[in-house]
Amino acid sequence: MSAFRERLRAMGPELLGFAAAGICAYAVDLGLFIWLRGPVGLDPLTAKALSFVAGCTVAYAGNALGTYRQREGAGVSRASRLRQYGIFFAVNIAGAAVQLLCITVSHYGLGLTSQRADTVSGAGVGMALATVLRFWGTRTLVFRSAGREASWTG
Repeated sequence: MSAFRERLRAMGPELLGFAAAGICAYAVDLGLFIWLRGPVGLDPLTAKALSFVAGCTVAYAGNALGTYRQREGAGVSRASRLRQYGIFFAVNIAGAAVQLLCITVSHYGLGLTSQRADTVSGAGVGMALATVLRFWGTRTLVFRSAGREASWTG
């Protein structure tokens, strides 16, 4: 088996945990956004900002308490958790920027202005690229192994 396949297989549980946390976070983000826009009646930007923060919080909790719990010692301080959350939030902001950039390039740069094109570029291509960035940032910058410094290769 190739070294790449072996490494991918070894990362399987981490990938599954990351995906599970992400799916839960997405459900919270979407559900809260719909509720805040509908029955609560907030404007779309306020609703999205609040749902985004809630989704990030769920994703962080899922990763900290699930996917990457083995990377942290039992006595992680509150300050350390807050620092991790801040970095995690910044990584997620970068992911959101990637999605917006994909829509911007497609819609304004390439002239693909239909709703379908915006959905494909933002929720398809943008989400895929943002997920790769979020996975790399989460494992490399937020939940580093003990004694392992952040690196570009993870």
